[in-house]
Amino acid sequence: QVQLAESGGGLVQAGGSLRLSCAASGGTFSDCAMAWFRQAPGKEREFVAAISRNGGSPYYADSVKGRFTISRDNTKNTVYLQMNSLEPQDTAVYYCAADADVWFGSSWSGGYDYWGQGTQVTVSS
Repeated sequence: QVQLAESGGGLVQAGGSLRLSCAASGGTFSDCAMAWFRQAPGKEREFVAAISRNGGSPYYADSVKGRFTISRDNTKNTVYLQMNSLEPQDTAVYYCAADADVWFGSSWSGGYDYWGQGTQVTVSS
């Protein structure tokens, strides 16, 4: 059983940056592919980025490609999401997720076994 806890959300102006962190506990973090999803008010949860067990093969949604960077530190059991050039449409609750069954992360939310509680990101115009 893996527990995930996100942090780093907040209020930022358009064009600004934030770095989200997701700390894992209770399981073998390095055995999990990791991902970030987000959910805006009134919308479905959507994929943001994923990363493989060893930190390779980052994979991004088109809407964030070139602005967001996913990374992980297996020695700290933490996955990160560096968000630059933020836009108002990036406003959402951001969730990290872990999949203990695969090497590469995917964009399909149904494949993830564990989820954090989410952290709010608000981008003002």
